[in-house]
Amino acid sequence: MKYVKFFEELSKNDVPLVGGKNANLGEMIGFGIPVPPGFAVTALAYKEFIERTGIKEKIFELLKGIDVNVYETLERTSRQIRNLIIEGKIPDDIAGEIVRAYSELSSRVGERDIRVAVRSSATAEDLPSASFAGEQATYLNVKGDKALIRSVKECWASLFTARAIFYRETKGFSHFKVLISVGVQKMVESKASGIMFTVDPVTGDDVIVIESSWGLGEYVVGGKVTPDRFVVDKKTLEILERDIKEKDVGLFYDPKTGTNVEVRIEESRAKSPSLTDEEIKELARLGIKIENHYGKPMDMEFAVEDRVYIVQARPVTAIGKRKATKVSGKEILVKGLPASPGVARGKVHVLFDPVKEGPLFKKGEILVTKMTDPDWVPLMKKAAAIVTDEGGMTAHAAIVSRELGIPCIVGTGNATKVLKTGMEVTVNATVGVVYRGAVEEKREKPVAVVYSSGYIPTGTKIYMNLGQPDMIEKYKDLPIDGIGLMRIEFIISEWIGKHPLYMIKQGDEKTFIDRLSDGISKVAGTVFPKPVVVRFSDFKTNEYRELYGGEEFEPEERNPMIGWRGVSRYVSKTYEPAFRLECRAVRKCREQGLKNVWVMFPFVRTIWELERAIKIMKEEGLERGRDFKVLAMAEVPSIVFLAEEFSEFVDGFSIGSNDLTQLVLGVSRDSQILSDLGYFDEREEAVKRAISMLIEKAHSKGKTVSICGQAPSVYPEFSRFLVECGIDSISVNPDAVIRTRQIVASEERKLMLDALRRGKV
Repeated sequence: MKYVKFFEELSKNDVPLVGGKNANLGEMIGFGIPVPPGFAVTALAYKEFIERTGIKEKIFELLKGIDVNVYETLERTSRQIRNLIIEGKIPDDIAGEIVRAYSELSSRVGERDIRVAVRSSATAEDLPSASFAGEQATYLNVKGDKALIRSVKECWASLFTARAIFYRETKGFSHFKVLISVGVQKMVESKASGIMFTVDPVTGDDVIVIESSWGLGEYVVGGKVTPDRFVVDKKTLEILERDIKEKDVGLFYDPKTGTNVEVRIEESRAKSPSLTDEEIKELARLGIKIENHYGKPMDMEFAVEDRVYIVQARPVTAIGKRKATKVSGKEILVKGLPASPGVARGKVHVLFDPVKEGPLFKKGEILVTKMTDPDWVPLMKKAAAIVTDEGGMTAHAAIVSRELGIPCIVGTGNATKVLKTGMEVTVNATVGVVYRGAVEEKREKPVAVVYSSGYIPTGTKIYMNLGQPDMIEKYKDLPIDGIGLMRIEFIISEWIGKHPLYMIKQGDEKTFIDRLSDGISKVAGTVFPKPVVVRFSDFKTNEYRELYGGEEFEPEERNPMIGWRGVSRYVSKTYEPAFRLECRAVRKCREQGLKNVWVMFPFVRTIWELERAIKIMKEEGLERGRDFKVLAMAEVPSIVFLAEEFSEFVDGFSIGSNDLTQLVLGVSRDSQILSDLGYFDEREEAVKRAISMLIEKAHSKGKTVSICGQAPSVYPEFSRFLVECGIDSISVNPDAVIRTRQIVASEERKLMLDALRRGKV
């Protein structure tokens, strides 16, 4: 056949013909890996389809002169192109081959019109970040000729999602150089399924890591359930770790409706392991065999029916290095929340005052303290690990540690009392425990820290939160659409170190402007032309007092968290001159050609103060326009209630879920007592309703809504909620970028399928 190749005819050398996904399936069959039977619709079929139907010329015309920076235009063009492909008629000879191959596959299995999984497989492996090529669309339990042909065209159409068009336009890639193949594979009646890595994707340890749950793998990949986790020794196949979760739902095929449905799992089974020991070891053997064949760490998806099947395999993507370490537990001294994963060992140094005691802290020590604030950052960068008495996943120590890539445990309650300066300990921040002594560890050759996939195009933009300008070099290759929150407090505390009003008093305004501009430019220049949303300073009075010269200008407040902060400072006669310096620093960046620098106002309370702050900004040469967006943080409930009125002054809103939760629920985010009792939770219905209300009101005025708070970084299910609400973008910490992109892509696909079934698209 010209347009179809069965998997057994393929090898890894056939990527240009059938894409990496299909080529790897053929390759694995060749060396004895159990792969469900199937075939690939070659890239040639797609190429001839768009050429012989005239669709290629129509696509060319639609894309001619498109301004991809205008979201509405980009989305409309994407929709038009995808409709052209989905509604187009495949030439009879091509469609005939696909149907005949489907018939032959059914005959091989011994059934008529078998159910199949239909997946796109990009061929552009030679291009940088080739996963941009298509959305890697997947359609499960497809049955019948018509449904198969429709699914094939939907996979082809995924080549022209808005994000894929944007990427190719901005990178100068031809839209017609990138081709797409489609894999058609017998569905496995999965009792369980999941993902397997031949290296630990968090620590880099040289072990097999398996995550599994009941039913189809979509719920594992998409984060719908918290899967069981098994860690297997590669040499002995000993199961080193078992973490069994309560998997109360699963995705299964319903023969009555012919669709995939969510099924509630009975309690006893939900709490049971989703894999037997024999299945775990068989998966490990297959993983080792696949890794040895390819000569590199691999990431696989599997399904278990009457036996174990491998349904996908791909090399993992390296983005950094950390020494692999196996920790065997001894005496546990303290426990807490694992805020930033990793393992470190060293000597404890207990500190309470970063200014007075900081000079004594040595690089590589374990920093133990009650809690950190921006003044601690220079010490945190020197620490091998960080352990705090207080705080949760939204605490300063947790956020900064994840950004710096430093192991961190928060909320221990007693670390500063139990751990003593000079004590040798091992911090396992992957599970949240501190062991006495230098726990025995088996050190392997350094292994790259890896992630399971790269840039999956999504309609919802995925941004990254960043504070430390120097860290952009570490994270610049992550699959992000821009920086959704750049905190300038880090630049002020580290690069400048003095209170801005003190510098004005000393006649040193230029130093403040230059250094702040340099920090912003470092990030904006690295990710250009992707947007960088710079949040104007949001120090509280107690934090400003810690800056050199700050005591002269800052009052002492009983509750700084809801005190003189954000826009209320900018419009005050006292602080306005300092706010003008921040505006001048941003203007300097943009005058240097960095037009991707936008701004955001934090802790907005009233319309009049925002209007006044924007007027000051305009006086300093910064005015809203096509290439300069102005956003307002939605942290105070007043901005939710009056979103339509606030919309007159801004281009969009960015939800600060931490402060919004604090003020909706009346719960101090600094209260360890309330946090331990479960009061501080962004997933509370009142908070979710506020977010949903804001999105609806903002969209009614044509304004965008993003979120840069902690919730989507910590709770995968929160990302799903945001997508369902129609949020425009999600900004998360660096460690959550890839996981969030996977979850969002999965949820968007489900929503699209639901809309198609209801005839809404």
